[in-house]
Amino acid sequence: MTSVNTNYGAMVALQQLNQTSMELQTTQSRINTGLEVSSARDNGAIFAIAQGMRSDVASYGVVQQSLDRTASTVDTAVAAGEAISDLLVEMKEKALAASDDSLTATQRAAYNEDFVALRDQIGTIVSNAEFNGVNLINGTTNDVTALANTAGSGGIVVTDEDMSLGGAIVTVAAAGVLDTAANAATMIGTVSTSLANLNQALARLGTGSKALEVHSNFVSKLSDAMEKGIGNLVDADMAKESAKLQSLQTKQQLGVQALSIANQSTGIALSFFR
Repeated sequence: MTSVNTNYGAMVALQQLNQTSMELQTTQSRINTGLEVSSARDNGAIFAIAQGMRSDVASYGVVQQSLDRTASTVDTAVAAGEAISDLLVEMKEKALAASDDSLTATQRAAYNEDFVALRDQIGTIVSNAEFNGVNLINGTTNDVTALANTAGSGGIVVTDEDMSLGGAIVTVAAAGVLDTAANAATMIGTVSTSLANLNQALARLGTGSKALEVHSNFVSKLSDAMEKGIGNLVDADMAKESAKLQSLQTKQQLGVQALSIANQSTGIALSFFR
């Protein structure tokens, strides 16, 4: 039946054209954003999962920053401790030389002057071994803790190692001198003890630095794995979308032609009245 009131063919063609336009809009959006799921209305469940994972990735960035800052603080302490160790080696050499009874007072005074300069340098190193406002070798900090996970629970703790003069590690007194052969002989043992204590402290700091490095690498790999997982969930297949775009564009052109043909069909009714 031919009717001027109802054109079923045009309605069908229009429905198909509208459907094609919607699919084309979706494909263009995926190509523009590179995402198959860019909003909750694309796929609510996948979007929620991806957002949760994005939150974790952002949090791991904070954890990474905390680990890097703490590692730099510990590495500063290690570098300072190694410098102090070198100074103690030289101080032991001066003490041994000054313990020689055959030295004149002037000669021993020269050794003592060198010893005092090295001793004072230890104090300078200790006071300046600071990073980000934290000094791990002057006794002012109990420990430093780096974040270990996104929950903020636990952490990697590195304990303070007080390397100040006259302390439990560096037992050389802040006023220690080599003014006599007897004092120089005593100082040899004191410096040797300090070196042994310092080596143990450096070993502890080195272990802490290594733990921070290992965990930092783990967090970096974990964050990369999660970003890959997010991509697997929401990223669009650009090759597939490109092919689909061309197909939909062709389909749209055909739909326009089909609608035009359907609209022309009502003109047949005029031929009945010629």
